[in-house]
Parts: sequence; structure tokens; C-alpha cells
Amino acid sequence: MKKSMKLLGIFFIAMLVFAVGCSKDDDPADNDFFVGTYNGTITYNDGTESHNDEDGRVTVVKVDDTYTFDFGSGIPNISGVRFQKEGDNTYVSVGDGVTGITITANTLKMLVSNSEGTWTADCTR
Repeated sequence: MKKSMKLLGIFFIAMLVFAVGCSKDDDPADNDFFVGTYNGTITYNDGTESHNDEDGRVTVVKVDDTYTFDFGSGIPNISGVRFQKEGDNTYVSVGDGVTGITITANTLKMLVSNSEGTWTADCTR
């Protein structure tokens, strides 16, 4: 009987830990699910040269509280981007010179224009 009570207690503790770990209040965007690689159409124009890649990729990397967008394809990266939550799992870029980026776990839309050039992206994963 003592052994049965011990096993039953362990079972209840395990269920409690599982229930707390799988909380419905856990927002996937808070866990950086949008960090990763997106594929789609990307462009870049700096006034002297232009890149257009319909099979492009953008890799999103987070360092501390800022993000870097790595384009490959000879397109310069965008770094130091900060985001503000807008809606359920949608984030919009904020700050100087890097506004115009909307990102979710499944899509990346971008129109960034500053003194270095103009970047666009319409990507999914």
C-alpha cells in the first residue's frame, strides 16, 4: 500500500509539472519562434546596383534584444533592429532607419529604406 501511494504521488507531481510547463498563456513569439530562415522574394537597391532574387533567403538572428537580418546573395545585412509587439504573434520594427519590417512565426514582410539603400522581402517558412 505504501508503494502504491508513493507511485500515485509521483504521478500527480509529474502531471502538475507537465500542466505548468504547457501553459496556454505561453505566447510563441515570446520564445523567438520567428528566429530562423525565411524563403521568398528579396530585393536590394543602393542607387548604383540592384539585386533581385525570387528564390532568396533571409536568416533572422537574435542577439540580446536586437535582431540581424542576413540576406546572403550579395545583399548587405540589416542589424540592430528592435521590435514592438502588435497583435497576437506579430512584431513590427521600430527605431531609426529600420522601420517597415513585419514578422511572424510564418511570414516576413519588409520594406526598409535608408541612406544605405532599399531592401524588400516577401518571405515565408
